[in-house]
Amino acid sequence: MTMRYDTRDEMEALAKRVLSYSKADEARVSIRTGWTGQTRFAGGEITTSGSGEDLSITILSTIGKKRASATTNVTDDESLKRTVDLSERLARLSPDDPELMPELGPQQYTAIQAFDQRTAELHAETRAEAVSRLITAARAVDPTQDLFVAGFLEANAMPATAIANSKGLFAYHSSTSVDISTTVRTPDGTGSGWASDGAREWGKLDLAALGRRAAQKAVASQRPQAIEPGRYSVILEPQAVNDLIPLLLGAFNARTAEEGRSPFSKRGTPGGTLLGEKIADERVTLFTDPADPDVRGQPFDGEGLPTKRRVWIENGILKTLSYSRYWAQKKGLPESAAGGGGGFGFGGGGGGGLKMTGGTKSLEELIAGTERGVLVTRNWYIRALDQRTLSFTGLTRDGTFLIERGKIVRPLRNFRWNESPLSMLSRIEEIGRAERVSASTMMPSLKVRDFNFASLSEAV
Repeated sequence: MTMRYDTRDEMEALAKRVLSYSKADEARVSIRTGWTGQTRFAGGEITTSGSGEDLSITILSTIGKKRASATTNVTDDESLKRTVDLSERLARLSPDDPELMPELGPQQYTAIQAFDQRTAELHAETRAEAVSRLITAARAVDPTQDLFVAGFLEANAMPATAIANSKGLFAYHSSTSVDISTTVRTPDGTGSGWASDGAREWGKLDLAALGRRAAQKAVASQRPQAIEPGRYSVILEPQAVNDLIPLLLGAFNARTAEEGRSPFSKRGTPGGTLLGEKIADERVTLFTDPADPDVRGQPFDGEGLPTKRRVWIENGILKTLSYSRYWAQKKGLPESAAGGGGGFGFGGGGGGGLKMTGGTKSLEELIAGTERGVLVTRNWYIRALDQRTLSFTGLTRDGTFLIERGKIVRPLRNFRWNESPLSMLSRIEEIGRAERVSASTMMPSLKVRDFNFASLSEAV
């Protein structure tokens, strides 16, 4: 594999060249150059393997209150000029944006080291060898069964992400990530296990351990039995927690809360919110922080606004809501109140950094302390029911088990559940240790009472 790792100086020079062609009132250019390598496997062998490189240059032009963008991946002068011209012509055709904000001036950013050379050079042979270790370890869990092992390994290198504008702003960041998931099925079709991991650095992944974990779940979940749906104490493994907690993030929006459209709106108080009030168990602390060493993210959003640590829930108290630049200005707040969403689709982008603090107990200790309950490996097919209460529905998958007297006693058929992750945070019995579930996210296991399993599911 060969690729060019663009330096800060090279990216800044390219950005200035693009901006020099602009005739708009204001202009912003966003540049991303990156490589990705994927290996997919099934039936115990690699089915596809590939890689690709790309360069994306997006120019955003503002003319009066109108704004539009155009994108290219060609860097010769004529192509860049055509792209800039197209964005300006589209801007003139666009309707006025009454909430349009001017471009930012120069900003100060935290330097975050999130780039790993080994991950950026994870060529096909290395990925194949790693997948082979995973498959071998998984099948060794039960050599008497021809376990079906499948999964997907993806490495990404973004050696250059840059934003620059006509007011002198320039932001630059580089990062890598590698994520892998694997599903193991038993030959009788009744058992399924799943495991995943992710990191910025390739050396932090143990693929053999991952394969064993998924295979052990598959073997243990064979021939599941049904129990009546209802409300149960449930232990959600870190991935199952991660399937639910990020669903909260879009609700940490000051505008929707102040306009009465949010679970954090204060009923009967126009413009009022639940800021400063208890919304969860006092052991719950949830934050985004691109500088956190466990979940390093991008230190700026799509406008070039610095992203910083934002504690959304602290000791069960709603501590922060996210403001867009427009809404902060409308409310008379400083620009520093805007953004900070950490890349999760509110308050600007930013590339991750989500963490829920955990306790000291292992998953095994949570199970040992449970008289009767259900263990959930992960959730899927999650859909919104009611945004005002943050209610969702979804299915358990790839390993659901009954716990009695501190032990896993048998596998269970999967459930459909109807739940609110927000309400769930007020029904926590215990919090386990926080674990990395992806390159940019850490979650603990949770023991929650009265989790609502609405019906049974035929899916494995």
